[in-house]
Amino acid sequence: MVHLCWTRPSPEQQKACLDRYPTGSFNYDTKHRGASAKPFSSSLRESLSKDGFSTNHTRVLIGSGLSAFNKGKAALQSWKHFGLNWAFVDPKTPVASGVKFCVCVQEFLPWLLMPLQVAYVNQIQDPKSLRATFGFGSGTLNGHLLSGEERFSIELDEKNQVWYEVLSFSKPAHLLSFVGYPYVLLRQKYFAHQSAQALLSHVTDQPSKV
Repeated sequence: MVHLCWTRPSPEQQKACLDRYPTGSFNYDTKHRGASAKPFSSSLRESLSKDGFSTNHTRVLIGSGLSAFNKGKAALQSWKHFGLNWAFVDPKTPVASGVKFCVCVQEFLPWLLMPLQVAYVNQIQDPKSLRATFGFGSGTLNGHLLSGEERFSIELDEKNQVWYEVLSFSKPAHLLSFVGYPYVLLRQKYFAHQSAQALLSHVTDQPSKV
């Protein structure tokens, strides 16, 4: 089922969409649950490709130091990376495992509502090396035009640099996405770029360019 809305979707419309799909009604195979939590590598890409998934990976330097890391973490937790004029998630959505949410995307005139669920949340902080990571992955539910996962994460590395990373794997789950999949892949890359710019502007307190 395709969920369309001719105006910016309200919280009530998003809830109505999510209420159609029980918690845990993912539309992709169990063996791939949590695969986006793994580090991106050629072996991961090849493994997913065998089952028909395309991968999308973006890693952008957004700052340095613990303060930048904490700002980036807070930005992810309040969905600032979805602070775009053509795509958004309700910023009140808790980033916690099991929480369902809608990604609302405007394509041409109508808005698309696509149901997902937070599949996992990972947080690691090493007081000895000062390295830290925070990230979460969401999986597509029945009613989504694609099937797969997407992970957003912030990392403070051993060089005190702060990185924002987007990793997703997907394949068509509806006739519309099958026909337009090359366009979908381009939009995924475009979103990752704009998402990084939105997060960068939040961390550096500079006006967003998106």
